[in-house]
Amino acid sequence: MPLTRTADLLASPAPVAAFNVITVEHAEAIAAGAEAAGRPAVLQLSENAVKFHGGALAPIAAATAAVARTSAVPLALHLDHVESVDLLHEASAHDFSSVMYDASALPYAENVKATAEAVRWAHARGLWLEAELGRVGGKPGDAHTPGVRTDPAEAAAFVADTGVDALAVAVGSSHAMTTRTAALDHPLIAELREAVPVPLVLHGSSGVPDDELRRAVAAGIRKVNVGTALNTAFTGAVRAFLEAHPSTVDPRRYLAPAREAMASTVERFLTVISATASPGHP
Repeated sequence: MPLTRTADLLASPAPVAAFNVITVEHAEAIAAGAEAAGRPAVLQLSENAVKFHGGALAPIAAATAAVARTSAVPLALHLDHVESVDLLHEASAHDFSSVMYDASALPYAENVKATAEAVRWAHARGLWLEAELGRVGGKPGDAHTPGVRTDPAEAAAFVADTGVDALAVAVGSSHAMTTRTAALDHPLIAELREAVPVPLVLHGSSGVPDDELRRAVAAGIRKVNVGTALNTAFTGAVRAFLEAHPSTVDPRRYLAPAREAMASTVERFLTVISATASPGHP
């Protein structure tokens, strides 16, 4: 199936899940899990993943796109948490239909300026652009302190001043959580949904329990980003296999169950978020 566009997935009233790719096995697992759930999905490559591959975007992007094109369900390719302008400018040459440009560590005025420039560049090339406002946990600041969460009035002004297509918001989740214990601020999500005319994105969804995810989607979250949960499944399966078969040296033996574990995780997240429709804004 041809690659779909992130914008087209978000144009549907159904919530969308986006999963981080690090290895080819991640991409294969996401495609398999999406097929098992019968749901579309987004495959994301982060700037950190590109750095892991020696800073070369082309090989892992090409492999991820090739896997996505073999899928029986619609899959999109997204470049995630990009801080490097040079990497942003590579997106249009490598099958990406969308980019998350992250200037959230900058002071507000500088974030607006840098993001607006990224939006102008992206829109001139037909790319959909996501940004972040507030501080999602796992970065400097505490995601569970109200002062670092996204302010609805500021979010509305940010979207108007930058022209972004989607906004990642800080509502209590945290990047890189290995336990699913995050408690989200659902009234804040609803306020943001009313204030902001573009889709809201939840980063750090690996640490959010199923019921909290369902409530977040019902309150107005449209795109749910998942990364660490795949790595937890991958590493757990590899560790269990090698503990049971310590003499194994063929990586295919332990990568196969790792890929299966990630696919099951993808299927579960897609099933959870698709069980609840989001009201209100697109």
